[in-house]
Amino acid sequence: MNTQSSADGVHLTLAQVEALTRRVLLACGVDPRNEAPITASVVAAEAEGVHSHGLARLPTYCEHARVSKIDGKARPVLDSPKPGLVRVDAKAGFAHPAIDFGLPALCEAAKAQGIAALAVTNSYNCGVVGYHVERIAQNGLLALAFVNAPASIAPAGGARPVFGTNPIAFAVPRAGREPLVLDQSSSVVAKSEIVVHQQRGEAIPLGWALDSDGNPTTDPKAALAGGSMVPSGGYKGAGLALIVEVFAAWLTGACLSIDASSFADNLGGSPRTGQFFIAIDPGELAGEGASSRLERLFDAVAGQPGARLPGERRAAARARTATGGITISRKLFDTIEAYARPA
Repeated sequence: MNTQSSADGVHLTLAQVEALTRRVLLACGVDPRNEAPITASVVAAEAEGVHSHGLARLPTYCEHARVSKIDGKARPVLDSPKPGLVRVDAKAGFAHPAIDFGLPALCEAAKAQGIAALAVTNSYNCGVVGYHVERIAQNGLLALAFVNAPASIAPAGGARPVFGTNPIAFAVPRAGREPLVLDQSSSVVAKSEIVVHQQRGEAIPLGWALDSDGNPTTDPKAALAGGSMVPSGGYKGAGLALIVEVFAAWLTGACLSIDASSFADNLGGSPRTGQFFIAIDPGELAGEGASSRLERLFDAVAGQPGARLPGERRAAARARTATGGITISRKLFDTIEAYARPA
């Protein structure tokens, strides 16, 4: 791979990100049919500047495939127990191919029924949740997603983590424009941001996490070693995490966050977490002038000095990285490259 590098960083085009990701996943035994959706997700994350869910996550994907914590060759199984309900069993494999397998059936059912749901069970880390709902919205459908993760948030007033960072994501189609996407975790930041700070040897801002004794910490190692994430908005964030848990874990038949193994280490077998998607055809409900009403709402936000719509920074990053590429640390690049070699 012909890359530009310095002592501190390695510059990659998005095409090189794609080639690197594909090469190391295949080298770690991931089935080519499973590799493609994972690679697409990693490239999309890097294109949008969400490094924590892009190449920073890739060594973990590779490690889990290599040690068989995740079955890189598992093929998802789809069924439809009722009209408007789609279910995909990821079979303890990667989430991305399972979601990709279910999305066409979800969209087809939503267009036929007006509303449909997709439950993904026995799954794993699915990367940027907004990436998945955006593709639903590109089919002209309103989309909502709930995703659970291994426990890292304590309930309000408690000290022991019960919920994951449990993100929720939303996307709405727009006439002649890319969908508006909102993707946020139930915690102040996604746990992967703590991991990135640890990789870089940087302190985390106060207010992101607590140590194992429940004290605020700026040490990412303390946050990850038995600590917990601070819920967004205090008790309201913990309440949101509970809502997500019911949809993503209980309703899908996946592992509850308290029973899921870590996304970060090799212990405990597959996390078997879940994802739940809802798709709605807005045409019959939103009525005439729906597009102009939606844009009036968005203009009321974007038209204010200092305010912005969700997704604007990601859109700017896409434009920038399309020609300028990205830069990652030499350490991370070398770590990823090592997975291309036989174990």
